Amino acid sequence: MIPTMIVFGLVLGRWWKTTLIAAAIVWPVMLLEGGVLVGTPAEQAGTLAAGGLLGAVNAAVGVAVHQAIRFVVRKVWLAVRAIGERVGRRPGRS
Repeated sequence: MIPTMIVFGLVLGRWWKTTLIAAAIVWPVMLLEGGVLVGTPAEQAGTLAAGGLLGAVNAAVGVAVHQAIRFVVRKVWLAVRAIGERVGRRPGRS
């Protein structure tokens, strides 16, 4: 289930602040709905708090990958555009 939060961060990584907050909320809800909590209520509360933190960390990995890919694509796109503009400005060409 951990890859779920990584994919969550990867897909929504453009809005990284909102994604990390949502991940900290969504992962404990998934733990509650999945019925994986055992123990006393105090232990369950600790598991939910740790789950929120780990959900945010896993989503942060996805966000980091998203942002890195976005950075590389933007740099390549700008470089190609700059080359195209230089080629188009050659003297003697229409």
